[in-house]
Amino acid sequence: MKQLTTFFSIAIFILTLFAGCSEDTPAPKTEAAKPSTQAAPPTPAVPVSAPGKTGKVTETMDAAGYTYVSVDTGSEQFWAAAPQFAVKVGDDVVVPEGMPMPNYHSKTLDRTFDIVYFVPSVLVGGAAQLAGQTPAVSQMDSASRTVVEKTDVDLSGIKPAEGGQTVSDVFTKKADLAGKPVKVRGKVVKFSPAIMGKNWIHLQDGTGAAGSNDLVVTTSISANVGDTIVINGILATDKDFGYGYKYGVIVEDAEVAVE
Repeated sequence: MKQLTTFFSIAIFILTLFAGCSEDTPAPKTEAAKPSTQAAPPTPAVPVSAPGKTGKVTETMDAAGYTYVSVDTGSEQFWAAAPQFAVKVGDDVVVPEGMPMPNYHSKTLDRTFDIVYFVPSVLVGGAAQLAGQTPAVSQMDSASRTVVEKTDVDLSGIKPAEGGQTVSDVFTKKADLAGKPVKVRGKVVKFSPAIMGKNWIHLQDGTGAAGSNDLVVTTSISANVGDTIVINGILATDKDFGYGYKYGVIVEDAEVAVE
């Protein structure tokens, strides 16, 4: 009887979870496939959006926090979707491996796609990137790949947050702090908004040497260069976003208080 009760509790939870999903959340469709006038897609079992798949955007649209792009590789064409980002028709992109969603219907767009690949991000300017050139547009470059080595922001007199760490502490003690909450006070030396659905902050407090004095933070909060802020978040180490964008330390989805 106890096992039966547990089974029904789990079933009710799952039904409640599905009921709360937004209309455009990329969850598998269980309804019957709807007819489509689009060309037949590649076989869903083998994602066409393999790692490093490059192509040119032929159509794009935004809906429910996602950007949809139709990508032409020269030999095939497919749809991909990622958290909203800036892109236009004609841009070269790299689409990583994603989750195939056949017969996906977007209520917001009132459109059924033969198949859409939902991916964590799309690298704009990617064709040039893979060719070893500097891409015309690269969201990650503008966000945080480069460490801010020099700044005109005055970093004097910054006191560590109560019960927190300095920027240098985060780097030197990363092995012990990995996966744990950190609290750091510093000044914004670079701010890049709305990149891959997040705002990117470079935080410095005057501590640390080259390679350990610039902390990258992602957040939904906006700030200005020169602002003194206190960030709270979980420290991630050895974070790899792909395409060479690796971080020894990074604080993602942090709470940010502007002082």
